[in-house]
Amino acid sequence: QVQLVESGGGLVQPGGSLRLSCAASGRTFSSYAMGWFRQAPGKEREFVAAINWTGGTTKYAYSVTGRFTISRDNAVNTVYLQMNRLKPEDTAVYYCAAQIIQPRYDLLAEYKYHYWGQGTQVTVSS
Repeated sequence: QVQLVESGGGLVQPGGSLRLSCAASGRTFSSYAMGWFRQAPGKEREFVAAINWTGGTTKYAYSVTGRFTISRDNAVNTVYLQMNRLKPEDTAVYYCAAQIIQPRYDLLAEYKYHYWGQGTQVTVSS
């Protein structure tokens, strides 16, 4: 079992930046690929970004490519999402998720993630 706790959400103006953090406890953090997903009001949850166990592979949704950066620090069991040039359409609850090492892992597939955080609200508005 692993527990995930997100932080860093809040209200920011368009064009601004936020950095989300997700602290993990429980089993060895380096055994997990980590992902960020988001859910806007009235919409389904969608993939945002993901990173593999070593940090050597990252994936991004097209809508955030070039603006968001995912990273991890296995020494402190934390994954980050740096969000720059935020837009109103980035407004959503952002969720951190963990995927156990498995033969057919898929960083983009929501159903492949085993553990989820409670989410943190990000609101982009003037």
